[in-house]
Amino acid sequence: MELDVSIDKDSISIPISNPFHLDIDAILKKIEDFVSSKGLNLNDVDIKGLLPKMVRGIAGCEGGCPANALELVRNGFNNFDLTYIEGGILLAKTELENGSVLNLKMFPDF
Repeated sequence: MELDVSIDKDSISIPISNPFHLDIDAILKKIEDFVSSKGLNLNDVDIKGLLPKMVRGIAGCEGGCPANALELVRNGFNNFDLTYIEGGILLAKTELENGSVLNLKMFPDF
């Protein structure tokens, strides 16, 4: 899996080598470093709660793919605007303090 994190036109890609043993703290640190490099901070943006749900939505197809991803989009999560994109891609958007939009786009491995 891969996570693409973008703010405006700048982005980073974070590989997720084992979605079933997610190193959430390492991923969150990379995201925080990227966001702070733009002079911003995450404040109350719950990325730590969102990422496992996004991973389960793509990799955890217990209910049949893309059922879990669609369920996450249907139920929503905090202040994120969630979208399922054909091909198993999940997109989460939220606005940061200065009006910049933080996009988290997760791509499956298949």
